[in-house]
Amino acid sequence: MQNFSRSTKITIATLTILGAFFLGVYVDRNNRPEIEKVSGISNKETSVTTETDFSPFWKVWNIINEKYPKAEKITDQDRVYGAISGLVGSLEDPYSVFFNPEDAKAFEEEIAGNFTGIGMEVGMKDKILTVIAPLKDTPAYRANIKPGDKILKIDKTITTGLSAENAIKLIRGEKGTAVTLTISREGIKDPIEVKIVRDTINIPTLDTELRSDGIFVIKLYSFSANSANLFRDAIKSFVESKTDKLLLDLRGNPGGYLDSAVDISSWFLPNGKTVVTEDYGDAKDPVIFRSKGYDIFNENLKFVILIDGGSASASEIVAGAMQDNEKAKLVGGKSYGKGSVQEAIKITGDTLLKITVAKWLTPKGTSISEKGLTPDYQVEITQKDLDMKKDPQLDKAVEVLLSK
Repeated sequence: MQNFSRSTKITIATLTILGAFFLGVYVDRNNRPEIEKVSGISNKETSVTTETDFSPFWKVWNIINEKYPKAEKITDQDRVYGAISGLVGSLEDPYSVFFNPEDAKAFEEEIAGNFTGIGMEVGMKDKILTVIAPLKDTPAYRANIKPGDKILKIDKTITTGLSAENAIKLIRGEKGTAVTLTISREGIKDPIEVKIVRDTINIPTLDTELRSDGIFVIKLYSFSANSANLFRDAIKSFVESKTDKLLLDLRGNPGGYLDSAVDISSWFLPNGKTVVTEDYGDAKDPVIFRSKGYDIFNENLKFVILIDGGSASASEIVAGAMQDNEKAKLVGGKSYGKGSVQEAIKITGDTLLKITVAKWLTPKGTSISEKGLTPDYQVEITQKDLDMKKDPQLDKAVEVLLSK
């Protein structure tokens, strides 16, 4: 799932991105510039000031026209989209990406929760395509895909050098069709091939359970648009249960909406307490997101949060806010480390740029990028545990709650 700043704004560019290639084109007075060999170009004017030499770009453009055997089958507009993708790729940021019309449509469908596929969040970890988390009751979940699985191949396509967005395009497909993933999993020597049949994905949100030992469990699967309201209902059920032991399970939760993370944190923090800070570096002043101050629990609340390598983005915001404000103990494995903020900007009516604009900081100013959150009680789940259907992380969380 993707996580956006509250300040996200969708702007319509008045000029097409193509205009950026024109100002500052190097002109050799003794030779005709390559750009003059290209006709029918619109929107040349731009307010961008640069001394960059763009003549290599136009030289390659013309060489493609002159020498590539199937050049006429690739539209000029598709070449421009490819060039923009390369421009964004130069940032070497796995979370910044340009979406052409087809990709933009798929992206918007995913945000709306209406898409077909196998139901898992993926990202780049150490430049390797990695599963962040499978979503509950999806084909990926039922196929036993695990957070941290490294995807080596998608069908016959090797993923080395493949962006997360291009990988997602290969993984998705029509309902009822199959995709085969070759994955590497920690603790297993040889790669595993997993064939998964695609289906319509309904993004799950939340489950609750009152255990016989008096522990009330809220399992939050994603920070969707309605998760704040569902969490409010869960908190009401917790209060009505008359217990003081709360376990919030954020394992395998890849994140979602910032507003939901702030709202959920507000049940445990006084008004005005910092939940998370957006750090823009030297670009502009940081933006602090503060608790709304629901703060209905007293100091007698026994509160534990479960996290693992599949807990990312908004999950890390909530867990980090509770840890730094000493409201909950964290149990489990280190979180994913998705500590950056992306803004979605309309470039044209049917294209989109998702670009990193800031990084998340916990209330104590700690960046969660790459290294993630470290639990107060670090407990790993081994392959042997999985084979024996054991959950030592849950066992430790229960131990902590019952020992208080």
